Amino acid sequence: MEDLFRQLIEAVGEDPEREGLRDTPGRAARALEFFTSGYAQDANTVVNGAVYGSGMDEMVIVRDIELYSMCEHHLLPFIGKCHVGYLPKGRVIGLSKVARIVDMFARRFQIQENLTTQIAEAIMELVEPAGAGVVVEAQHLCMMMRGVEKQNSKMTTSCMLGAFRDNSQTRSEFLTLIH
Repeated sequence: MEDLFRQLIEAVGEDPEREGLRDTPGRAARALEFFTSGYAQDANTVVNGAVYGSGMDEMVIVRDIELYSMCEHHLLPFIGKCHVGYLPKGRVIGLSKVARIVDMFARRFQIQENLTTQIAEAIMELVEPAGAGVVVEAQHLCMMMRGVEKQNSKMTTSCMLGAFRDNSQTRSEFLTLIH
């Protein structure tokens, strides 16, 4: 990957050997490896058994989980926050594991729509709740730095599964509580 970054630097007309760029190919390669580290992970490993029996049957919400991902169309970042809620049915997941699931999927080349759905489906599979809801709000540098150059634009996506999709009161409670 380091050689490819060196080639990219040359392709834009720069000298990869000049002082400020000399170590950039290696740094950029390490950064991209981190940004895409989600490909080397799966949800079961990330959760590491942290799903516990519980009599809790009211909504559990983790709000404002910051996320950083990369648009699969332009390989530019999108940055935002994710809200995850679920209705336990005998099992709950460790709090930090929700954020780890968000990070795992965000650290892949993504479109926000798919990211939102992947997080919700993972919660449903791992916890087997009565329902799950995920809302992602993000700003996309592909829309801010190029193209239409709209600096204040923000995209919101949601995925509602189970009771969050089927019961309008449950969905409404979730949406009220995350804002």
